[in-house]
Amino acid sequence: MDFLSDFFVRFLAQLQSPTLGFLIGGMIVAALGSELVIPDPVYQFIVFMLLMKVGLTGGQEIRNANLVEMLLPAAFAVILGILIVFIGRYTLCKLPYVKTEDGIATAGLFGAVSGSTFAAALTLLETQNIPYEAWSAALYPFMDIPALVTAIVLASIHTTKQEERLNKQRAIAGDYPSEQRSSEDKRVKIWPIVKESLQGSALTALLLGLALGLLTQPESVYKTFYDPLFRGLLSVLMLIMGMEATARIGELRKVAQWYTVYAVVAPLLHGLLAFGLGMIAHYTTGFSLGGVVVLAVMAASSSDISGPPTLRAGIPSANPSAYIGASTAVGTPVAIALGIPLYIGLAQALGGG
Repeated sequence: MDFLSDFFVRFLAQLQSPTLGFLIGGMIVAALGSELVIPDPVYQFIVFMLLMKVGLTGGQEIRNANLVEMLLPAAFAVILGILIVFIGRYTLCKLPYVKTEDGIATAGLFGAVSGSTFAAALTLLETQNIPYEAWSAALYPFMDIPALVTAIVLASIHTTKQEERLNKQRAIAGDYPSEQRSSEDKRVKIWPIVKESLQGSALTALLLGLALGLLTQPESVYKTFYDPLFRGLLSVLMLIMGMEATARIGELRKVAQWYTVYAVVAPLLHGLLAFGLGMIAHYTTGFSLGGVVVLAVMAASSSDISGPPTLRAGIPSANPSAYIGASTAVGTPVAIALGIPLYIGLAQALGGG
């Protein structure tokens, strides 16, 4: 009982953080019909700045890190990215009125990582003075890319099977298709998917920051420019995301209500699954509880920058209103407002800090 009461006190305290306040404020402002608009270039610049800061921090820490300690968390990140997509494939896709391609794309987006949610979690960890491995920023692509690749491959396999089934039905009816795709055309090419993910703005900014932090000496510009601006920019980003979440609710209404159920349950389930794997790394390699929270938040988040364009190109038959609406309107607010406080509360209760 002491553990539970301690956890709930900490959890409620997290909900009062200014970061979450700006998110909720944005949702309320948009719901009231305000004409407040923050230009998209401003949003893109803020995301770039936040991920550059995270990358620079991680790169500087990797220089002094024990790379062996990174192996298990990195392996868990890969496993989680793939596993989350398969969970969605055999849960969401089986529900009524859910088109398989839409369900797989949604699972892919939830398996990938949100740079903004990731940055919000790191800010809250620093606010609560919870130590974490700065190199944990390097885990981002280990989860993000496998999830997107897995989703596109599964969707391609499904589409191919559907075409083969349709061709067989036509053959039985005597209506032979005039042209069929060759086996080479049907083969899914992995490298273009990986390349497109790496070229996405969010992952590019993060990897650039990691490289600069690792290979150069950016301490002076980091301390005088990136670090002081981090929390202020994040608050504006949360305001924008809150407004966007409310705006996307209309899109979500156009598709099956099961997407809403999935978008509420999936972030918490994925995060708890990652938290459990992170605790295995904690007890076996000394991975910090803060690092466990980072891994859980990455799993709970759903890509809001690089994922949507990658999936639009890789699964063109999927409905963006389904996977983007589920992610932005429901998944991201759940991950930030409930997920992050949940995992931080668990880590604090388990650590007794």
